Amino acid sequence: MSGIGHANPLTAYGLPALRHRRSAKWRQYPPDVLPVWVAEMDTPLAPPIAEALAAAVARGDTGYAAAGALPEAFAEFTARRFGWRPDPASVRLVPDVMTGIVEVLRHLTAPGGRVVVNTPAYPPYFHFIPKMGRQVVPSPLALTAEGYRLDLADLERRFAGGVDAFLLCSPHNPTGVVFTEEELLAVAELAERHGVRVVSDEIHGPLVYPGARFVPFAALDAAAAERSVTVTSASKAWNLAGLKAAVAVFGPGAGAELAAMDGEIGELSGLFGVIAGQAAFAEGEPWLDDLLAGLDANRRLLGDLLAEHLPEAGYQPPQATYLAWLDLRALGLGEDPAEWFLRRGGVALYSGPKFGPGGAGHARFNFATDPALLTEAVERMAAALRS
Repeated sequence: MSGIGHANPLTAYGLPALRHRRSAKWRQYPPDVLPVWVAEMDTPLAPPIAEALAAAVARGDTGYAAAGALPEAFAEFTARRFGWRPDPASVRLVPDVMTGIVEVLRHLTAPGGRVVVNTPAYPPYFHFIPKMGRQVVPSPLALTAEGYRLDLADLERRFAGGVDAFLLCSPHNPTGVVFTEEELLAVAELAERHGVRVVSDEIHGPLVYPGARFVPFAALDAAAAERSVTVTSASKAWNLAGLKAAVAVFGPGAGAELAAMDGEIGELSGLFGVIAGQAAFAEGEPWLDDLLAGLDANRRLLGDLLAEHLPEAGYQPPQATYLAWLDLRALGLGEDPAEWFLRRGGVALYSGPKFGPGGAGHARFNFATDPALLTEAVERMAAALRS
């Protein structure tokens, strides 16, 4: 992994430059608010991505999206990075991960079907799954001395109670947990025993820190893994959320759903998203390694800052993602500490209650920013408490 001394993408922009951005992170709140909420990074584009997009602009390549070589680039990336090479023919273009999840669940479940998610959970799950006529069945993660882990006993109870699918978020958002191969094999065994189909949201797979190993669910030697569907994208690891493109990867046992998948859904993707994603997977690993070194330093810096300024805050350094799940219940700020810090401290965190059961009294903190801005955010929070 590259060092962070001269190539840390997180130090490229100061606050004045970031204030000119038009993305949701920087325009949702007034200019006096420091935003550490939504999952956007304060980085430049990786050079191969910037070059690919500039070339597309130069040739006027702004038409409808086609997958092109994105499936092959993705398969080669996962082979190099994780030892898993899916068949590119099993990869379908979708506009983004959440849309892909909805389309896959539409094929795997019937109206009224029950879908298990581990809570706290990515807030759009609670919006889109009911909107498509399915039910969310929460299965809380277990909080152990080593941090959050899968509660396999609770999962088994949910599966045995009659559910149709398990929406696995791996690595997990918002806790940053990387599930072990043993945990995932246990999930596969439970899913097979109870006839539950697994859909794995692996958008944070490239963002794993030293000491943890990401295992794609579909790479497991298990029948449930062969019948699973993975949905992922380059958007989180390379900061491409505004360029719409993701992939749904069908296991060899999910051929019926692959055949039924509406190919026209891919046309809702953005061509720039396809171009950027292909460049990221094919040529973006050196930049990714520099980013990970910077993020690793930031997650440790956040721990030091919290210990100094907010010692009552519960913080388990994430094993993956650039998102910290903070337990702020000891501060006595009510169910939604993010609202309090926004109003009193001028810091925008992501509201914990929006993550469902287990979210009250918590907030999510995005540390993918310059270390100076990370420091200022924590210092603002501490000053608000003192005042």
